[in-house]
Amino acid sequence: MEPIIKVEQLTHTYSVNTPFEHKALDAVDLQIYSGEYLGIIGQTGSGKSTLIQHLNGLLKPTSGRILFEGQDLWSSPSLTRSIRFQVGLVFQFPEYQLFEETVYKDISFGPRNMNLDPDEIDHRVRSAADFVGLSPELLERSPFELSGGQKRRVAIAGVIAMEPKVLILDEPTAGLDPASVESVLSNIEDYHHAKQATVIIVSHSMEEIARTADRLMVFSDGKIPLSGTPHEIFAHSALLEELGLGVPQMARVFSRIHAMGVSVDPSVYTIPQAKAAFFEAYRRTKEGL
Repeated sequence: MEPIIKVEQLTHTYSVNTPFEHKALDAVDLQIYSGEYLGIIGQTGSGKSTLIQHLNGLLKPTSGRILFEGQDLWSSPSLTRSIRFQVGLVFQFPEYQLFEETVYKDISFGPRNMNLDPDEIDHRVRSAADFVGLSPELLERSPFELSGGQKRRVAIAGVIAMEPKVLILDEPTAGLDPASVESVLSNIEDYHHAKQATVIIVSHSMEEIARTADRLMVFSDGKIPLSGTPHEIFAHSALLEELGLGVPQMARVFSRIHAMGVSVDPSVYTIPQAKAAFFEAYRRTKEGL
């Protein structure tokens, strides 16, 4: 299968030839496939945010290249502009970027810039609002009258309304209460399944990313030391700790149980997996295996 996004030897250096020169990405290679749900984890300053800003052309590589559906993102200005509509990026705390008089106008900003006809814009605004759980009566209200969680949904809807093939979200649940966190993650999953879109989430929360992602990439010092399924990644709990990253509570528990000599899978990381593992351990003990 050909990747929808392919990154080749991507290097990005800030403040070149100054005392503040800093290499944020160091010859990174990666592939992202159509329809997958990818999680990116790493400490602050590890290169995560720099990477995602390259994926839709907000930053230009110092060296290396980004291919979108086989085409070099920077091969022409018109292609770069086109890809920015196909790779939607939701920044951390996106509600700070709301500026229109009404929720409707804010969500429609992207589609209007795509020069779509009014009926298509209206359809996309209402569809995006529905995906993120905004009721129709909220569309004519000022976004500044809404709660923090509602503002976050408006900002996400504004990107979803462009119907990108790839949806990237940088810490989409940061600063939200538990109920809003659950709602936002469910909305994103609904969009992923309904549109078969590629979703990329950057998160510090191991619990959230373990729940949602099909595959994880771990960033450290501008490189990717680990990549794989959550099951594969959380089997390396000691290395994750060395990189300054926590692991899901359940993964820590099972890693410790395994270290004590109990025959359980040390890469268990969710409650349903833990339940199944305990039943299997009990069965094996009872049968004398």
